[in-house]
Amino acid sequence: MAPHPVVEYTSEASWAMIEDKFSPYAKETLAKVVKFLEDEILPAAKVAHAQLPDDPVKRWQTVIPVVTELKAKAKKLGLWNLFLSKAHYPEFGVPLTNLEYAVIAEVLGHAGPIGPESMNCSAPDTGNMEVLARYGSPEQQKKWLIPLLNGEIRSAFSMTEKNVASSDAKNIRTSIRQEGNEIVINGHKWWISGAGDPRTKLHLVLGKSDPNNKSEYNQQSIIIVPADAPGVKIIRPMKVFGYDDAPEGHCEIIYDNVRVPLSNLVLGWGKGFEIIQGRLGPGRIHHCMRSIGAAQASLNLMLQRVTDPSRKTFGKYLYEHGDSSVTCFSTADSLSSQELSLPTLRSLALILKIDKYKAKGAMKEIGIAKFVVPSMALTVIDRAMQSFGAAGLSQDTELAARWAGLRTLRFADGPDAVHIQQVGQRELKRAPGLVKKAQELKKKEEAVFAKYGLKAHL
Repeated sequence: MAPHPVVEYTSEASWAMIEDKFSPYAKETLAKVVKFLEDEILPAAKVAHAQLPDDPVKRWQTVIPVVTELKAKAKKLGLWNLFLSKAHYPEFGVPLTNLEYAVIAEVLGHAGPIGPESMNCSAPDTGNMEVLARYGSPEQQKKWLIPLLNGEIRSAFSMTEKNVASSDAKNIRTSIRQEGNEIVINGHKWWISGAGDPRTKLHLVLGKSDPNNKSEYNQQSIIIVPADAPGVKIIRPMKVFGYDDAPEGHCEIIYDNVRVPLSNLVLGWGKGFEIIQGRLGPGRIHHCMRSIGAAQASLNLMLQRVTDPSRKTFGKYLYEHGDSSVTCFSTADSLSSQELSLPTLRSLALILKIDKYKAKGAMKEIGIAKFVVPSMALTVIDRAMQSFGAAGLSQDTELAARWAGLRTLRFADGPDAVHIQQVGQRELKRAPGLVKKAQELKKKEEAVFAKYGLKAHL
């Protein structure tokens, strides 16, 4: 039997482990995704880059034509909103589990940002659609969710603030207060994903609505703010090592006395933390799987580079310089494969747990994945950049932009230190149970020693 076409984009070992957990529909959809990637998305990737103007103003006003065409083709093929599982969102979702979509995310990671966008599966829209599908009122869903699901508009998620340590969301100071039938928002945000896109019509804004509430976790609320509401001021796009991610971007924004109807409150007052925790579970794993795909694509580029006869140095292929402290190409393949395989298997096991117990039942594993996977992917991409020499640092390959994007991810989903601390704290909670078990074992050991009239040496 011929292998499934997905094995070109993930490890055969991973696919062998999970293939029997894929429904016939999921396998068929995955094969269609691979074909669409190869026939449509990958050939269009460099075209999309060329269609984005260098002009610092025009690039923020451009909807890339070839991506618009890809979206129309993908929608016609039914490769649309694949991230939204019918099991969790019966009214809006598709019949795919989180595991089944995770492999699709890995495949799309080979194409960079246009991969997921072409199928309406790109952040921050995915998380925002999940918020509105799970927590939105019928009115909010009709006005905002349906156009997002149709790919007619885009959105932004507005959480991080410039002048506070936003890795602890309890620090956020943006003021949200009710005045009559209106909500008034005042705050200074930055790194707001999606805010630069001309198609963005709404921001989901997290702010403090009840600063005196005894529970720090009930002080925050989320409000739908139209992107064109008076008082919404986009100050500038943020850059990462010179990359600005236009036209989507990550922007600095001031909300200056912005007024919206009371009906724009999502779920209820003080529900902000509940909403962001629901939003950030599966979405973080989509990031991880796309990161693995990007790392694998970079490894593939490196392997082509080091076997290219036109790139010989000192009479040898690059991979033949095995004793070089700079290149080490004789071992790069196996080392990178190990760096890819372990995080991939860990991520897939985590996703299986999410499907079984939902995100709340896998918080420790989610935390581990968030600091392990991006670091692994950065190591692989850095090695690929090294094989390309100065070209690997330039805009002439995908590698530098991939590296910048993944280095951003180590902050965008929360700093590594926060995840490590949270994982450690969760592990420490196991200590009392382990002590109790050890005490029970000691009593049993003492009984066995007494039976034989012996004393312990240890």
